[in-house]
Amino acid sequence: MHESSPPDPPDIEDELPDFTPVPLTRHRHDGWTPERQRGFIAALAESGVVARAARSVGMSGASAYNLRRRPGAESFALAWTIVEYEARERALDFVIDQFRHGSTRPRFYRGKFVGTIHRYETRMALAAVRAAFSVPPRRCVPTGKVDE
Repeated sequence: MHESSPPDPPDIEDELPDFTPVPLTRHRHDGWTPERQRGFIAALAESGVVARAARSVGMSGASAYNLRRRPGAESFALAWTIVEYEARERALDFVIDQFRHGSTRPRFYRGKFVGTIHRYETRMALAAVRAAFSVPPRRCVPTGKVDE
């Protein structure tokens, strides 16, 4: 039986794109410091979820989107696009692996182990593939060029 578990996260720190943090006119201790911006990109690379990545650095998802739209944020926006694309690809790879190999779980009856159950999560896989390919990415694929 093939046991499928989430893939080990890659060493995110080594794979982060190099970017210039968004220049800010005011420097606040609770604002988007360069360290918070780097932490956000690292968390986004790991989870692929903007709100979760923003919360991990003590900020809101709305403020992250506002930061991305600021003048001078082109490098930050490109790094965001790259890590979001890579996170989406990793998630899709995991779903495809689940679709192809399924997963094996223990089966218990009255508190005693009686065997295993092997399942294929076809509905989940089809929904994920449909979601991944129904809407093209907002900006670009990570080639270094940002579509306008």
